[in-house]
Amino acid sequence: MEQLSLFLGISVLTAAVAFAFAAYLYLWVKKQSTVNEKIIEVSALIKQGANTFMRREYKILAMFAAVIAVLIFLFLPSPVWKTGNEITANIGMALSYILGTALSAVAGKIGIVVATLSNSRAAEAAQKGIKPAFLIGFRGGAVMGLLVVGCSLLGVATVLWIVGDASILLGFSFGASSLALFAKAGGGIFTKTADVSADITGKVELGIPEDDPRNPAVISDNVGDNVGDVAGMGADLFDSNVAAMSSALVIAQSLTGTWANTSMVFCYAILGLLASIIGIATARLGKNGNPTNALNSSTYVTTAIFLLLTAGATALFDGFSWRIWGASSVGLLVGVIIGLATDYFTDDSKPIVKKVARASASGPAFTILSGVAYGFISALPAMVGIAVSALAAYKICEPMGEGYALFGISMAAVGMLSIVGMIISNDAYGPIVDNSRGLAEMGELGEETIRIADELDSAGNTVKAVTKGFSIGAAGLTVISLLGAFMSEVNEAIKAAGGTELITGFDIMNPTVFFGILIGAAIPAVFSAMLILGVDKNAQRMVAEIHRQFNSIAGLREGTVKPEYDKCIDIATTGALKELIPAGLMSIIATVIVGFIGGPSAVGGFLLGNIVSGLLLALFMSNSGGLWDNSKKYVEAGNEDGKGSKAHKAAVIGDTVGDPFKDTAGPSINTQITVVSLVASLLSSLFVAFSIFG
Repeated sequence: MEQLSLFLGISVLTAAVAFAFAAYLYLWVKKQSTVNEKIIEVSALIKQGANTFMRREYKILAMFAAVIAVLIFLFLPSPVWKTGNEITANIGMALSYILGTALSAVAGKIGIVVATLSNSRAAEAAQKGIKPAFLIGFRGGAVMGLLVVGCSLLGVATVLWIVGDASILLGFSFGASSLALFAKAGGGIFTKTADVSADITGKVELGIPEDDPRNPAVISDNVGDNVGDVAGMGADLFDSNVAAMSSALVIAQSLTGTWANTSMVFCYAILGLLASIIGIATARLGKNGNPTNALNSSTYVTTAIFLLLTAGATALFDGFSWRIWGASSVGLLVGVIIGLATDYFTDDSKPIVKKVARASASGPAFTILSGVAYGFISALPAMVGIAVSALAAYKICEPMGEGYALFGISMAAVGMLSIVGMIISNDAYGPIVDNSRGLAEMGELGEETIRIADELDSAGNTVKAVTKGFSIGAAGLTVISLLGAFMSEVNEAIKAAGGTELITGFDIMNPTVFFGILIGAAIPAVFSAMLILGVDKNAQRMVAEIHRQFNSIAGLREGTVKPEYDKCIDIATTGALKELIPAGLMSIIATVIVGFIGGPSAVGGFLLGNIVSGLLLALFMSNSGGLWDNSKKYVEAGNEDGKGSKAHKAAVIGDTVGDPFKDTAGPSINTQITVVSLVASLLSSLFVAFSIFG
């Protein structure tokens, strides 16, 4: 217990170090000059739009969180009116849930502040060359990375330190994941509504540049990059990191023996954050000036530092097992391999992107067909990687005794997410440089500056695709470990009810389990459809508004008057907020219904189907969307007859299809499967007590 207290204290101190370093980077970015009046004006519009959306979104989510907190207090861990119930446990679970939502929201909000501060400075720095612009974009993103991981480590350590029961962490994790689900869905619908509308009306219909200030959707498009890819993706990876740690701690606490297993979870999380801090501090653009290589190199350096630090800690501390270190290392290395595979399918310097661009010269049908085909193929390496890492971790830790095999899988997830600070930094870099590219064009900084911004943006698109592949892979391992946590919670509930038949697995030949599998497998598809339809309906409204402005505002086509940007921002905001709740609620309600009909066995099957179907769809949509996006940019760089060509128009159509795939539905699915896994664990005692056929 003394060892655990030591690591809990170090966790808090390490989080404080991360916050201090993030503050330093924020002040450094803020000091960089920005003098172009047009860029300052447009950047202020982007910041205002992002803050307006976030304020309205958080207001809705606060009301949702309040309702859920009351329900948790009334029913979890057990109904407050139940004889002998310790009401303090219910209070602790509700407060833990609120803390999870609050920390996730704070990290997202601060990320928006830094991203909207960095974009204008990166745009103007591009006039001096690629290196200063890259450093501003990366350090701006790093603030988000450090805050997300610092908040997750601080939150998990604080809850466990105060409560002492790892099961309460499931409430904290559910708070983080439920906010992430709605933030990612809402931000994704907003950003792709604007992006699709701007591309269709601008590039395809009017033949004007991507970030032409005459396009009424251009500001909402830049706002969307921030609320979707900064706040949304930050909440997503905050959720993944918390869920991985929570599931590992729940399983660790169920194992017999010392507190060393619990200490090991915190030790590895601490060292992962320290490795990320070192990687961020040393990140630089190399002599070749390739930003993609610089971002990937930082990831590899951080990975190597983590492996060395954890090996040293495993050798140093009593009770730490080399088998657990092996499971954690397998998870991290497989995460890097998944990233490399994603890079191969989405990087415009690799052959797949060029093949899709070449197919676009024959028309949009071939753009879609080739992108869909390669998107499905791209899912195989990641699915194999997740399967191999889960199996390897299981087999490495199985000889340690009962329960350790599942603990090994959970530690593989912790290992894969150990460098999440660097991963988020790379991901948040993407929307910052995307915005800076638009600002460079709207600020009329010249073709050479726009070319440099395009190069930074292309690297951002590639790294964002790698990040999504990494986060989906991590979610795969996390939900497998959450399945183990669900079994632990169910068995504890069975014991408390006086039962003796504990669950050891889920037999797919059992009709109750198979019932759950079939329903669970369908949920990600319906969830994705609801989000994509949300983008579709909202984008149609925005396209109609853009047509209205071009037809009714005299001088807009000539650029002598400004468009009504606020109308498009309002359409994106209203539509996103309207659509974000139903899809998330559908997933949660389906889990509850299956549980009360079929009991724990049906829920186990539901989670299995949801995991497999969800991972496949998430990988396919994220990778195919990234592939289409960079195929378009490859054509715009002058290949396949360049801008305005038949290939270009076809590639733009592919990109508009891929936009809601890669930035709305795809990355939201991994949050969805985490949410339903946590709901299952939280309600496990109710499913044991009240199911119809369980």
